[in-house]
Order: sequence, then C-alpha cells, then structure tokens
Amino acid sequence: MEPKMIWANLAVANLERTQKFYETLGFKSNGPHTSKELASFFFGGNNFVIHFFLKNILESNVKQVKFGDAQQNNEIIFTLSAESNAQVDQWAEEIEPAGGTLVSKPEYFGKDYYGFVFADPDGHKFNVFRM
Repeated sequence: MEPKMIWANLAVANLERTQKFYETLGFKSNGPHTSKELASFFFGGNNFVIHFFLKNILESNVKQVKFGDAQQNNEIIFTLSAESNAQVDQWAEEIEPAGGTLVSKPEYFGKDYYGFVFADPDGHKFNVFRM
C-alpha cells in the first residue's frame, strides 16, 4: 500500500477553543479545510495536517468507531521536534497562557534528549523534544 498522503483526525469538544489554542501557539491554519465542523492546522516543516473535528461529526463519519475522552485516555501522542533547549523552554512557557496544560516540565531524558509533554484543551498529548 502506498498512500498518496497521510494526516491525522482528532476529536474535540469545542472548535473555537481549539482554533484559538493552536493559532496562539503559532501553528498555520489549513484554511480551505476549516469549517463549522473542523479546524485544520499544518505541523512541522513537511506541513503534516491535523484535522480537529467535533467529536459527534467524526463519529458519524467514521462508522463503528467511538472516540474516548482524551482527558483520561491517550489515542496517540505526537512528537514535535525543537531546534534547541531554549526553544523547548520557550514553547513550554507558551502552553498554559494559550489554554493548554503542561503535563511535565522540560527535563533531560538521558544525555541526548530534552523535552516535555503538554495537552491541548481537549486533552490531546504532544511531546516536545530536542534530540
């Protein structure tokens, strides 16, 4: 199988809050794909797309699949790559003012990794690492 493209679809409770959170953190909106049912953003240098759908819309479109509460369970965790420890620290400082939750503070993992974990307002988890 050789897919033409890959992107992620995540369920959210409040599109306006989600849109504001990712805009505040500086992510680029995937404008043509944003609507009353989803907010869409580009992530990283290769413009990986994540669509944030209202949970009921996503469940009605993806038959026989139920999405859990991301505040309590993890469906996936994305890792965002930082260029430096200073950038990791800067990003960590931006999470809570934007409306997210700092799950873990920046710290070293072994000698080659420095990073932290945050959750967006719906509980979707992201690692931020400098490797």
